[in-house]
Amino acid sequence: MVARQSQLFIPTLREAPADAEAVSHKLLVRGGYIRQVSAGVWTFLPLGWRVHQNVVQIIREEMDAIGGQEMLMPVLTPAELWETTGRDYPEIFRLEDRAGRRFILPMTHEETVTFHAREIQSYRQLPQILYHFSIKERDEPRPRGGLLRMREFIMKDAYTFDRNEDEFARSFELHRQAYHRMLERLGLEFYEVEAESGMMGGQQSQDFLCPAGSGENTLVTCEHGDYAADLEIARGVPRTPSFPATEEVPKEVATPGVTTIESLAELLGIDAAATSKAMPVVKTDGTLVLGLVRGDDRLAESKMLGVLKSDYRPATDEEIRSAFGASGGSLGPVGVSVHVVADDALREGQFVAGANRDGWHLLGVEAGRDYAPRFADIREAREGDRCPVCSGELRFQTAIEVGHIFNFGSRYSEPLGATFLDEDGTEKPLIGGSYGIGPARVMAAVVEQSHDGNGIVWPKSIAPYDVHVLALHGGSAEVLMRAEQLAAALEEGGLDVLYDERDERPGEKFADADLIGCPTRIIVGKKTLDDGAVDVRTRDGAIDERVSSSEVVKWVLQH
Repeated sequence: MVARQSQLFIPTLREAPADAEAVSHKLLVRGGYIRQVSAGVWTFLPLGWRVHQNVVQIIREEMDAIGGQEMLMPVLTPAELWETTGRDYPEIFRLEDRAGRRFILPMTHEETVTFHAREIQSYRQLPQILYHFSIKERDEPRPRGGLLRMREFIMKDAYTFDRNEDEFARSFELHRQAYHRMLERLGLEFYEVEAESGMMGGQQSQDFLCPAGSGENTLVTCEHGDYAADLEIARGVPRTPSFPATEEVPKEVATPGVTTIESLAELLGIDAAATSKAMPVVKTDGTLVLGLVRGDDRLAESKMLGVLKSDYRPATDEEIRSAFGASGGSLGPVGVSVHVVADDALREGQFVAGANRDGWHLLGVEAGRDYAPRFADIREAREGDRCPVCSGELRFQTAIEVGHIFNFGSRYSEPLGATFLDEDGTEKPLIGGSYGIGPARVMAAVVEQSHDGNGIVWPKSIAPYDVHVLALHGGSAEVLMRAEQLAAALEEGGLDVLYDERDERPGEKFADADLIGCPTRIIVGKKTLDDGAVDVRTRDGAIDERVSSSEVVKWVLQH
């Protein structure tokens, strides 16, 4: 059925919301696609839901193509499932029923799907690929960006169960390739990058990042195209420091009142990169660890998390004083009893470090000679770094994470008792993997990448309608009749048609059409009565032609 715009709920706006910063936030609201109910909670209006479901269908088709079995798991989840696996995060919504039974509203379903996987008894039932599209809840403290950071959202979660790591590798590769096909069909520019598994736990983690004007991630790429990573784990080769004169042994120097790298470098007249910065942290078991990076670098929290294999927090002033005998601005690795994790950039050269005495620093501190650290890449890549593969220039750009796939091994199957009987007769835990993609984030990423100053430019694969027919009738019944006939012919040709027959000025109709962003626009006006032709324009501006009414359906189907 042809959709008549006069009968549809498409509340377009001429101005963006005052709090909107992201282009996708502005245009999806202005185009009548979404509306906010409360912070981080959004309604998909009819246009927005059509696009969302078009995204869902592409994802579903690619999941089915690799043997995925669609199901639906509940949002309301018994709290004991998550307690059994030891996951407890402040982002989780918690509630109780009238009998006092505790539940959570999860942001992911590893526990629930593993609960069901306990019914797998034999290796002959493996592998399994299970997936669903489900509402997720997240007690996000700072919702922002429209569809970019929400408290309630729909995700496609897929989960695999395999006998061993070798067979898991096949399942992982199937999903990796499926995600490439999904994102290509969605018309997105994207990068597959190494990533951290975060709160879900696990390893072999890959993110799918889409460059965008707004987003929560930073994509790091090489100018030569041979390296890409999320900033959280990106490796960069820093510039070589300009070192001061070498010292045979560390030499104390008075630095009264100096508590920052900038003031230390200025006082001593040295390169900030020739200093070291001490970052004392405390693991969840209470162990204090000294993280050490170059003075001009920042500690990468996710990298440190991976090195320590534990969550951690900054040490308190009291803990620092007790362990080092000095305050935070004068700490260093020499002569301390705590474990030291030093960044790889500190392997070579002599650096200025805190003397663990207030108001004093040490010149000529050399790793290996003066202290024995564990070396690891724990610095955050930064502007000016070179590519670790080819030494090319690294580039940094804002990106949206639309998908994440990772191996969680037996992280959930062991505590939940999800085992199977293997071919050799032994009982083993299932090896699992998780594969997520967010249709709403996909929508936002598409808009961020595909828009102009007037509105959204949807790719054909997910546009709300294939064709937008505008009747510039000015009260003419004959123009309306021609437009209706054309809309009906397009619909009979298998196309989804949005027909604007409203009694509005042409400028109003064009403005709304630009905001809505259908791929093809057909304009029927009084001139059509004279020459039997219509104006056909593609929303991206690439084509603007006068086409005979009798040839329009064929033209649209061929373009």
